[in-house]
Amino acid sequence: MIQISLPDGSVREFEGPVTVAEVARSIGAGLAKAALAGRVDGQLVDTSHRIDHDASLQIVTARDADGIEVLRHSTAHLLAYAVKSLYPDTQVTIGPVIENGFYYDFARERPFTPEDLVAIEKRMTELAAKDETVVREVWQRDDAVAFFRSIGEEYKAEIIAAIPEDQAITLYREGEFVDLCRGPHVPSTGKLRVFKLLKVAGAYWRGDSRNEMLQRIYGTAWASKEDQAAYLHMLEEAEKRDHRRLGRELDLFHLQDEAPGMVFWHPKGWTLWQQIEQYVRGVYRDSGYQEVRCPQILDVSLWKRSGHWDNYKEGMFFTGDADERQFAVKPMNCPGHVQIFNSALRSYRELPLRYGEFGACHRNEPSGALHGLMRVRAFTQDDGHVFCTEAQIEPEVTAFHQQAMALYRDFGFEDIGLKIALRPEKRIGDDGIWDRAEEALRAALRRCDVQWEELPGEGAFYGPKIEYHMKDSIGRSWQVGTMQVDFMMPERLDAEYVAEDNSRRRPVMLHRAIVGSMERFTGILIEHHAGAMPMWLAPVQAVVMSITEAHADYAASVAQLLRKQGFRVEADLRNEKISYKIREHSLRKVPYQLVVGEREREAGRVAVRARGGKDLGAMAIHSFVERLSDDVSSKRSNPSG
Repeated sequence: MIQISLPDGSVREFEGPVTVAEVARSIGAGLAKAALAGRVDGQLVDTSHRIDHDASLQIVTARDADGIEVLRHSTAHLLAYAVKSLYPDTQVTIGPVIENGFYYDFARERPFTPEDLVAIEKRMTELAAKDETVVREVWQRDDAVAFFRSIGEEYKAEIIAAIPEDQAITLYREGEFVDLCRGPHVPSTGKLRVFKLLKVAGAYWRGDSRNEMLQRIYGTAWASKEDQAAYLHMLEEAEKRDHRRLGRELDLFHLQDEAPGMVFWHPKGWTLWQQIEQYVRGVYRDSGYQEVRCPQILDVSLWKRSGHWDNYKEGMFFTGDADERQFAVKPMNCPGHVQIFNSALRSYRELPLRYGEFGACHRNEPSGALHGLMRVRAFTQDDGHVFCTEAQIEPEVTAFHQQAMALYRDFGFEDIGLKIALRPEKRIGDDGIWDRAEEALRAALRRCDVQWEELPGEGAFYGPKIEYHMKDSIGRSWQVGTMQVDFMMPERLDAEYVAEDNSRRRPVMLHRAIVGSMERFTGILIEHHAGAMPMWLAPVQAVVMSITEAHADYAASVAQLLRKQGFRVEADLRNEKISYKIREHSLRKVPYQLVVGEREREAGRVAVRARGGKDLGAMAIHSFVERLSDDVSSKRSNPSG
């Protein structure tokens, strides 16, 4: 007898080996129909998988995250099946699942067109309707290589040849199409009902620019039409909010080929940046941080001592001087802050010692990964480091958490998720040190009475970290702030303090940032608010517009008065129709438009329009100043503007 333990604690007995599908049928016809895969003793398998021993089993359906992933992976193979059906000379390569969808890379001479995508999606629907069984097969390596070469699939043959000898070669067959895959897959193509192809892009074979350029088709797949419709609506909203487009339209910044991954900030964009920086600088000041500034390049010997050379050198830029002394452009600020700590003999009475820096860093990101402000090579961090004792970790992390949550609320973010990234495979320090560091972060979050998710293997090479993930106004999650516990860098860079008993001890180093990259945070803000920045952040808070040239002097004097009150105000004195001016400044998402004509000049008033076309009527200038002051002082705002 074989005993199958189910998630609800019940146990079912079978006289001999049984498949996942058969177990599902024994539970109920509805579950059997919904089953997409199974998890046997923790391993994800096909529903055709035979269980020949006592085991735990979870039936995986579209309600499970695993089920959605199996749906998407199977849909990627359905895409390849359709492409081969329509365009037999095309070679297929790889087709993984990605967030919210999948892609598949193809090699063919003629580029795919939008019309091709329509035809491919139609063919996918036809193949899904045939409800063909998806069959897993185990092949001998040489036979698999020979098979794919015989049908002209050289890329597949190359992939198989690179698979380690101890791994089985598994192929999946659906109808006339056979593909290499580890699986699992849905039981039949009929399970794949809700999908859409999104776009075509270029991609190098194996991600190497020295290799052939392939064509990558992106798609999405969901358990229900409602879920897919919601996702596609989110994509439409994201397109409208794309910070790169808004950066051009609102004259905030631009990028160009002569400085890949580096931003040219225009006056309005730099004004926005400064509002963010000055706010964060106030958090530094109010939290007891001393602001510092460190060199942009440091001798390579320091990066070797810190551990960055062994663990991060592929992501660094290097330089040298006339004596061939090698320097590295800093990818992060922490070694420099240790040098400031080490510049004097420190006492336990000075701890915790907090340094903050708006530190400019450079990282050699792959060109294909660069994306507007979100992924750059030159960036500035709101970087801070706390040198403290082990007993001070918990209160420092707790205080940081409160600072971070308050900041996110002020910028318009209410939904914040917390994660602890734990020790990676490539790391420095022994397990005992990592145990203490990870538990210190857990203890601090428990003290804050919050929930968190743990991410095994995703910590920095020198320590674990808390990650802050904030959801924007259309539901996307962005990882921004971090708090990291580091026992290792003070050891490697000889940081020490004089303890109460006059002994020399190593401090613990806490690495913290609330917004993370200033560039990326600015991009997130632009998209979150769709460019309509809240009053306190808006590069231009109000524009004063004259109806005719006769009112230009009055408009200019009103603008000057408001500037003297500390507001960011422009005067539009052009000889253009007032309707044209109103439309133009509405498109620029200026919070307030003040229109002045003869009546306003005679009465010493302004006609006020708020963003969104709201007519607030005429008011005295001092009343408008009071309104502006109230808006600026109230940082929390509606993301819709």
